Amino acid sequence: MTTKTYTPPKVWQAPQTSDGAFANINRPVAGATHDKELPVGKHPLQLYSLATPNGVKATIMLEELLALGHSGAEYDAWLIRINEGDQFSSGFVDVNPNSKIPALLDRSSDTPVRVFESGSILLYLAEKFDAFLPKDTAARTETLDWLFWQMGAAPYLGGGFGHFYAYAPEKNEYAINRFTMESKRQLDVLNRQLALHPYIAGETYSIADIAIWPWYGELVRNNVYEAAEFLSVHEYPHLLRWADEIAKRPAVIRGQRVNRVWGDETTQLAERHDASDFDK
Repeated sequence: MTTKTYTPPKVWQAPQTSDGAFANINRPVAGATHDKELPVGKHPLQLYSLATPNGVKATIMLEELLALGHSGAEYDAWLIRINEGDQFSSGFVDVNPNSKIPALLDRSSDTPVRVFESGSILLYLAEKFDAFLPKDTAARTETLDWLFWQMGAAPYLGGGFGHFYAYAPEKNEYAINRFTMESKRQLDVLNRQLALHPYIAGETYSIADIAIWPWYGELVRNNVYEAAEFLSVHEYPHLLRWADEIAKRPAVIRGQRVNRVWGDETTQLAERHDASDFDK
């Protein structure tokens, strides 16, 4: 265990320097840092994002809607480079005052509707197109239960486990143990649920699956933090079965490519403005 000790001061002040990942964009205040308008494409739905686990929730949902034949779900996806601080532009802050991706602007009506927070985007699109959200009260509630479970649980996985395991400038045994314990508990929650049902919320594919898969499905497939061995994901066979099945869906494959600018070039699509962009 690390031997460093830290005594908090009576009044916290931001450190002058930091070696952690994303230190160059971390700050204790909100608001814009520079003036810049967001680009606008030809479709009513304008997405501003990056292909992080939160970002691909939105693009997977949009691609799934298009696969169902909802032509109104055509969209422009603009790249927001969070490492460079694009999310702090005045235009982006107007769409999402929290300066986090993804952010969606629906310009299909006289008064554009801004939608931020990935879970809110999924719910908004599900209701707008009447898809991937059951109408039956019990089934709808079960789906929303799991959607909000993901929104509340993932910060322990991303900001907790992921930060201290993969990004922190030094390894802290206490922090890694604390968040690994919680992450494995969450994996067990999902594994037990998927032992009883083919999909997260029951018998049908829904926004619950779309929300949870980019984080937990890709985690056990070793595509998030490369921590599958460390987390002993073989202990969760039902979760692994579900994760692999979702990964094969054509819309999921397409959605993962959008706003992606790293990895194999064949998996990248920095911006998406038409379905034909996938073939270029």
